[in-house]
Amino acid sequence: MTSKQNRHHRLKLVPLAVALLALSGCATFSQDGGMGSVSDLTEQRTGQGVNRPLTSEAASTNAERVARLLKQPLDPNTVVQIALLNHQGLQASFAELGVAEADYVQSGRMRNPGFSFQRLKGGNGLEIDRSVTFDLIGLLTMPLRSGIEQGRFEQAKLIAASAAVQLAADTRRAYFEAVAARQTALYMEQVQSAAEASAELARRMARVGNWSKLDQAREQAFYADATTQVARAKHNALAAREQLTQMLGLWGGDTAITLPDRLPDLPKAPTEAVDLESQAMAQRLDLQVARRDADATAKGLGLTRATGFINVLDAGYANKSQTGQPRENGYTVSLELPIFDWGGARTAKAEALYMQAVARTRDTAIRARSEVREAYSAYRTSYDVARHYRDEVVPLRRKISDEMQLRYNGMLASVFALLADSRDQITSVNAAIEAQRDFWLADTDLQGAISGGGGRMQARTQTRPSSASTASAAASNKH
Repeated sequence: MTSKQNRHHRLKLVPLAVALLALSGCATFSQDGGMGSVSDLTEQRTGQGVNRPLTSEAASTNAERVARLLKQPLDPNTVVQIALLNHQGLQASFAELGVAEADYVQSGRMRNPGFSFQRLKGGNGLEIDRSVTFDLIGLLTMPLRSGIEQGRFEQAKLIAASAAVQLAADTRRAYFEAVAARQTALYMEQVQSAAEASAELARRMARVGNWSKLDQAREQAFYADATTQVARAKHNALAAREQLTQMLGLWGGDTAITLPDRLPDLPKAPTEAVDLESQAMAQRLDLQVARRDADATAKGLGLTRATGFINVLDAGYANKSQTGQPRENGYTVSLELPIFDWGGARTAKAEALYMQAVARTRDTAIRARSEVREAYSAYRTSYDVARHYRDEVVPLRRKISDEMQLRYNGMLASVFALLADSRDQITSVNAAIEAQRDFWLADTDLQGAISGGGGRMQARTQTRPSSASTASAAASNKH
């Protein structure tokens, strides 16, 4: 081959090299690493966006925003905003976005070319072989691989948004638990003060012979029980508060948060069950993740079938120099021979994974619909129970207490009867606080079941054991 032919052959390879370089550089990293989409998805479901501070300046801005929010009394929206800004576990989960984006970018780049050099010398002769090879099968399947990894990157965005929405729901639950525990502790302190006064009155009346030792012992036992309940209520309030600080990502002096003394009032009317299941099918992030997974698996099945027969195909330019001979140019091809492995096992595995992904998607949809129905039942029941305590039980207990006070003032009722009625009122107030708390927890669960992906929804319509034990204690003190 003449030198002119050699130059002509090399010039023919230039367009191929340029095309390979262009294809390898078509996939680049995004400016925000996918956080824009994650923030939009989160804001649609929680009312608050998210960010991932990658610089010290961005981290300082987040810290300043958190500090400003902590200076005011906390409400449900404020705690969600702080958690989304400050929770380190959430920030760690956002790192998965970088991994998925890196895989996506890598899928759009060609494998580096291979270069081989061989030098043989024998006697008076010298032989040199050179070759440059490119991954042709990778080039042919690049669009499909890039599409698969792009889908997985979109799936990673959904997973990150789901983690943020779940954190928002958990933070709201922790907030309502903390406020309810604080409200109960404050009320039990009032009960303890009243029980202490009753015990002192019983002691004085027993001293002058106006009260039996049995009645005095009952009042002393009630005071002792109230003291124990206060200690437990204070601990429960502290534990609930600490759980909230964990959700907010606070430590040190920032844990001195200000909580309201009571839970928010009930809404005037409950949310009606209008197309809740349809909303869940359209909004639930876990269902969208399952659909993305099935789609990516389907595309992966196509890639497996495309490369099942030929898995390795390299081609490139080669030349040879030999002493006393003109330089020789040509090409080299490397092909995997399907003798032992025809790719059937890989294809069968891909098909099984696809069917598994489809089944999981169907299962997620079934569970989503069921969770929405159960969550709405818990929501509506909790609202009705809380409203019943607010409008019927507590006012009726207050009316009974007022009537007992009038009878006591008119010497128609004894001190013991008046105190026994006060103990019954304690049980009703505590149950009313729990019912109001359960409603706000059920409201949070319902929103999570519709849009956030759920997974932790619990029925909260049953009265907690603390109320039952209080009622039992009150009943035993009456007899």
